[in-house]
Amino acid sequence: MQSMIKGSDFIVRNWGASAPGLSSVDDWKNWYATQRISPDSKPPLLPNSISKMLQRRLSLLARLVFHAAGQCLDDGEIMPVVFSSAHGEICKSLEMLKAIQAGEGLSPTAFSLSVHNAIAGLFSIAYSNSREMTVIAPGLEGIAPAFIEALGLLYENGLHEKGLRENNEVLLVFYDEPIADFYPVAPFNLNAPFPCALALKVSLAGDGLPVRLSRSSESRDDGEHPVQLLAFLRFLLGDEQSLTLGNQGRGWRWGKI
Repeated sequence: MQSMIKGSDFIVRNWGASAPGLSSVDDWKNWYATQRISPDSKPPLLPNSISKMLQRRLSLLARLVFHAAGQCLDDGEIMPVVFSSAHGEICKSLEMLKAIQAGEGLSPTAFSLSVHNAIAGLFSIAYSNSREMTVIAPGLEGIAPAFIEALGLLYENGLHEKGLRENNEVLLVFYDEPIADFYPVAPFNLNAPFPCALALKVSLAGDGLPVRLSRSSESRDDGEHPVQLLAFLRFLLGDEQSLTLGNQGRGWRWGKI
């Protein structure tokens, strides 16, 4: 389907998702049908193009991000990227806090890999990507801010005097993992049921799944980013033509065109 769209419409050119034991489209279709994941599943393997030295620095969550994003990118392909996560590497931050409490010293490397944009930095190194990168911690706004940021980049980079530039794409990457019991999760459903990353290659023109993003006036309580991430995955996998998510009176609707 070749199309060119305007406003808050965009095209999902390709997508990839990753969780322990879920690495292919067929895996995710089975998850969609059963809503089950094996608790002892292993993380996915990464391509040899990512050095072993760098792979050793990657947490489970980072490996999932790299695997999901890699499903959307051709060899050597670079583009602007929007990363979105409620908590980032918060589990690493908690481990450092425990070390401080125990009177232990902190490694500068460990600290640098615990900040919210750590995975984005490692990604830029692994893929030699020097394009724009944005890292969002959206809170109650859920997954919508990342789409808004991506659309802004598409229009900023893609418009010229004759219309839309060809081959103008943005990679959207959503990721989260279960957080420790140390952190309260009520009443916002902060926790993810399992570590998960979802990557979307989006554009304003080309082949793929056309989607329309619009505001919704519905009063909703759909939980925060980790819960909404999986809701959008179900939307991609299922036959539903629309998905509405929101919190505290702020809602957004995604519709397949």
